[in-house]
Amino acid sequence: MSKPKVTIVDDDRDTRELLSLALESEDFEVNAAANGLRLIASLQLKRPDVILMDVNMSWIDGFELCKAVKKNEQFRDIPIIFISGRGEPEDKRRGAEAGAADYFVKPLDLEALIRRLRQLLPQQPTPEVT
Repeated sequence: MSKPKVTIVDDDRDTRELLSLALESEDFEVNAAANGLRLIASLQLKRPDVILMDVNMSWIDGFELCKAVKKNEQFRDIPIIFISGRGEPEDKRRGAEAGAADYFVKPLDLEALIRRLRQLLPQQPTPEVT
């Protein structure tokens, strides 16, 4: 059975590494991208089951990047979860309007994030017992 694939998009290397370690220990396959350009390039090669995305990034902010992914027919069905230091109701509203499935504020509650990831993943068929 293949591991669920998560792509982390965050321009902060420490955040990417911490999240990668946490998710890999929970049996996720993790791919990381430093910015939106790298995400777009990697989607074709390594299509994730879920994308974790920071809001504040160089080149393009997370809200715009989320909208761009959601406009693409090939990738619009991939759930996106924002992870941000910005936790104002306005930010969460903009995240929902951009098409995000959820919005988590840093510092992260990793257990809650992992629970939410598992909810969003396509359900793996349970092997039949013979």
